Amino acid sequence: MLKQKNIKWVYALSIAFILINALCTFFEFYYFNLIPAAILVLLLALFSLDKLILVVVFLTPLAINLQNIDGGFGLSLPTEPIIFGIMMIFIFKQLHSNTIDAKLLKHPITMAIIINLVWLFITSITSDLPVVSFKFLIARLWFIIVFYFLGTQLFKKFNNIKIFTWLYILSFSIILVYTLYSHALVNFDEQIANYIMSPFYNDHTIYGAMLAMFIPLLIFYTMNKKYTGSIKFAAFLFLILFIVALVFSYTRAAWLSLVVALLAYILLLLKIRFRTILIGFLSICAIALFYQTEIIMKLEKNRQDASQDFDKHIESISNISTDASNLERLNRWNAAFRMFEERPIFGWGPGTYSFEYAPFQHAHEKTIISTNMGDKGNAHSEYIGPLCESGVLGALTFIIILIVVLSTGFRLYYTIQENETKKMVLVILLGFITYVVHGGLNNFLDTDKASVPFWGFVAALVAIDLYHKNREEEVVEVEN
Repeated sequence: MLKQKNIKWVYALSIAFILINALCTFFEFYYFNLIPAAILVLLLALFSLDKLILVVVFLTPLAINLQNIDGGFGLSLPTEPIIFGIMMIFIFKQLHSNTIDAKLLKHPITMAIIINLVWLFITSITSDLPVVSFKFLIARLWFIIVFYFLGTQLFKKFNNIKIFTWLYILSFSIILVYTLYSHALVNFDEQIANYIMSPFYNDHTIYGAMLAMFIPLLIFYTMNKKYTGSIKFAAFLFLILFIVALVFSYTRAAWLSLVVALLAYILLLLKIRFRTILIGFLSICAIALFYQTEIIMKLEKNRQDASQDFDKHIESISNISTDASNLERLNRWNAAFRMFEERPIFGWGPGTYSFEYAPFQHAHEKTIISTNMGDKGNAHSEYIGPLCESGVLGALTFIIILIVVLSTGFRLYYTIQENETKKMVLVILLGFITYVVHGGLNNFLDTDKASVPFWGFVAALVAIDLYHKNREEEVVEVEN
């Protein structure tokens, strides 16, 4: 009797929902359609938070970013409200009972992240625009809490690392097909490539950065001996799709990042220590700084603008004489350095660059795409942006995060014996390196499109370090 009564209630509520929804649709009130999705998200949040995180990963490439909400603050829908909700659940759980793994808190990467967050908090207090800075800090927090702290716990199951990356790849592939089809209709025009992937990705630079980030993983999945032939063939098709999309993205920084990742792979094969590589890199930077005048004079002779021709487009990477994109990037960097010179310790506040940089532009450095309002984007660098927004410690603490992550990745690759785990470390590390390179020319970590895989990759390396580096022993025990 009770079972029949419950079924009647299900039917009654279903019919009521259909009738109310039909009425709302008739009066063009479509938000009522979101109720089932909202209920599903709520149930996952309460009973299966790990699955909700994976749902967010799948939704991230499909999310649409709304700009200039409430004083320039952007919001990505539907992902960021869900991520914020997951963060709040995590915080409430920690207030009730501390569930964070002590090993995770003691890890060097975690310590570097916490130091960076503390400094961002301090510079948000001293910010010229505290509201903007604290919004920036909260957004950074929800990405780190969900995809780093919770991500490492999600990745205690090694297979979840593969699920995480596959979900982003599958969802992103939908956008790639949509973009390539739309682009083909206009004969793959290079100018239109800058925005053809809208509204899912704001421009071709972040689109190209994510393509480069996942290509090493797809190569691994294509060659993974543990996969069946059909799965490897499917991975190969996705790899071809990503490579074609990368070529027609006309994203020079993404192409460059893959070249650097290839060089890093060669260094890993040669078993060169990370410390040696770091010293070599710093030495090259010092030499370049010493001969900067001669280098600039050499680069100014290149007048090849961006082109639909692949060879000419590659050549335009070093054009700082006539290429508007390169010149505007230099304009933004010079403005950022002047801001840093004025406030070298605390900076102007996290997330404030786009509101403050306009007066720091010089007339002779402006380009046809410059703006006197200072309302078109950020500093175009993950390293120069923090320098002017949070001072020298803002940039230094973020760079330390990258160094510790890279050092951890190199150490794991050299010490892990189990083949699949070792190769997973390799491709995650190479994908991460593509973003480190890309970060010199653009900055996207204020968006979910880049932050989800970025912090997810970091979490994967830490999880492998804490829970899976002796995985060969675990496999033997299971088999026995």
